[in-house]
Amino acid sequence: MSTIDARLGELGITLPTPAAPAANYVPFVRTGNLLFVSGQLPMGPNGLAHVGRLGDGVDIDTGRAAARLCAINLIAQVKAAIGDLEKLVRVVKLTGFVNSAADFGDQPKVVNGASDLMVEVFGERGRHSRSAVGAAGLPFGAAVEVEGIFEIG
Repeated sequence: MSTIDARLGELGITLPTPAAPAANYVPFVRTGNLLFVSGQLPMGPNGLAHVGRLGDGVDIDTGRAAARLCAINLIAQVKAAIGDLEKLVRVVKLTGFVNSAADFGDQPKVVNGASDLMVEVFGERGRHSRSAVGAAGLPFGAAVEVEGIFEIG
């Protein structure tokens, strides 16, 4: 068992089967040593786990949980792309989109759910650059969507 797989186990995380694209795109593209993973929604075992708008019925803790679930789905896509998570050199960048009410300004606190998980799982390799963006709406009414760029060895 790899160190990363062991760490996921310690955190109680079982990676799901990666979600198929919902439209005309692919789940990931590898070019050179970079892997670009399409935006992942907070899909759980029973479907979309977190819907709604932050600042309008969805609180920061729920948004953070949604972002964490998006990050788990990102890791599942990375594993599908490269097979062995030990080949991950580093998480380069995450972009989090937060379904936000007009006056909601705590997108960074929400996207911390994804960022924190990357560091918990990958250690220093999980530290990354990031954008946290408010959106007027997201696919299927999801509370959060997160995409990522990863360096692969």
